[in-house]
Amino acid sequence: MTQSTVTSSTHGTTGGYQQPVVHHGQYLTPAQAISRLPKDATPAQQDSAVQAHAKFSEIHWSQEPDTLHMPGHGKGKSVKDIHIPQYYRESFFSNDTLFHPELPGGRQGVAGDPIPYSIANDNLITSLLLGCFVIAQLTMARTRAFIIRQAKSFYYSTHEQTNKLTETSDEVWFQLFMVLQTCLLLAILYIYYVRDRIGETFIIEQYQMVGMFTSFFAIYFLIRSTLYELTGWVFFSKKKILQWQKSSLFLTSAEGVLLFPAVMLLAFFNTTMESVMVYVLFIVILVKILSFYKLYVIFFKRKGIFLQIFLYFCALEIVPLFVIGGLLLIINNYLKVNF
Repeated sequence: MTQSTVTSSTHGTTGGYQQPVVHHGQYLTPAQAISRLPKDATPAQQDSAVQAHAKFSEIHWSQEPDTLHMPGHGKGKSVKDIHIPQYYRESFFSNDTLFHPELPGGRQGVAGDPIPYSIANDNLITSLLLGCFVIAQLTMARTRAFIIRQAKSFYYSTHEQTNKLTETSDEVWFQLFMVLQTCLLLAILYIYYVRDRIGETFIIEQYQMVGMFTSFFAIYFLIRSTLYELTGWVFFSKKKILQWQKSSLFLTSAEGVLLFPAVMLLAFFNTTMESVMVYVLFIVILVKILSFYKLYVIFFKRKGIFLQIFLYFCALEIVPLFVIGGLLLIINNYLKVNF
């Protein structure tokens, strides 16, 4: 049995160290090469010895596709191949409707905190408020005399000999526009209150909620006016009914004007919801007090029927408020997403 030997010669030196010569194609491992060096060999000498004895072969990278199969197994098979066994196609998630491996998943980077909703960041609502403000200012400039006349005649009972309306068409359309603005402002205030106190997740979009609640308050004012018309037609004269219609329309218009600062403070000045709700409650109570006074002046100023004014007012003003409050709660329960 012939054993290959490694002998030393003066073929090359590195720092006083004579590199050994390899015979018969034998190569030493780095540990074996370093072990044959003197104990005081420098790192440079150790590196030279390792390079002289090590054999560096070319690296051949695998051309097989990356699969989840066990090491040593063959190339993975495609699930589209009809000849593969059934167990290749089935998995634990095969029947799951949410399992879609063909869709990319995950996100790039870290998700940030979403910006909370604000009317100031909503271009559509801001445009509506700006449009209402501009139209109201232009219309009020044209109907200033009518507004002053209505405000002066509000606190005493007029003795009209005619049943025809004394307002012009522009003045009537101005009041109808202000009533519509009142409905829009009430809808925005209510939606803002719901988002702040109840939640922000609903089954419909923000703009759909604004349109729905605006229509809701418009229907409320229409039904209330119809009820006043029916009860007045039964118990009072047509002249008194006409006087009340004018006063009610003027009060609703004034309510929208007084509610506009509340929406602006809430949207653009970060006013607290508690302060805004106190202001809105004050405006609503003030309008109801003025309505009570005007009902008394028009219908119940005679002596002996003072109790009837409370019944009339509660039936047509207070009870509808509780009714629409209950309806709004029911609508919220249907629209809110309950987890």
